[in-house]
Amino acid sequence: MPMTIVHYSAPTGKVSTTSSYSRPVRTFTTRRWQDAINKVSLNLRGRRTSGSTRGGSFHSDSEEAGDKLPPVKYENTFRLDPTSRFPTKRAEDIIKSVFQTHLADKYNPDTSKALTTQITEVIKTQVKQELGTKNRFKIVVLVMIGSVQGQGVRSASRCLWYPQFDRFASYSYNNEHTFAVGTVFGVYYE
Repeated sequence: MPMTIVHYSAPTGKVSTTSSYSRPVRTFTTRRWQDAINKVSLNLRGRRTSGSTRGGSFHSDSEEAGDKLPPVKYENTFRLDPTSRFPTKRAEDIIKSVFQTHLADKYNPDTSKALTTQITEVIKTQVKQELGTKNRFKIVVLVMIGSVQGQGVRSASRCLWYPQFDRFASYSYNNEHTFAVGTVFGVYYE
């Protein structure tokens, strides 16, 4: 069975390994040897520079990768309530401003599907920007657009709800040709 022996020369600061075949495999400087030990002690994966299991050597990733640190792993916070409430008034103002900018024209049934999708995406992105990046609210946006022809319309929504944290904002828009109803739900996600 082949054996690998590690030799350390104190005056020169060189470390070399030899196999049972008495030939040097790889020469390390003290710094590279310490880097290799540190990588192993941090339980990081190194890679072998040779395909052979007998003559391969540990090669530090810090030489090629530019001393990259391992990715940080975050633990659960177990937070059960939000740090701030869902901004219902601000969400209602966002719906109102988007409706006023996008629905000024006459109702067109051919483009209403694409317009509804576009308005929904604009409202959702603006509400998410208002909330910031560190929130746990799931945003659901519903938009309904139709033509005014003397008819009545009722709209209803259902979902599981925790009234202490979950909120919604709704706004209805009317002009002589078009009506629109927009609703934004902010559901807290633990």
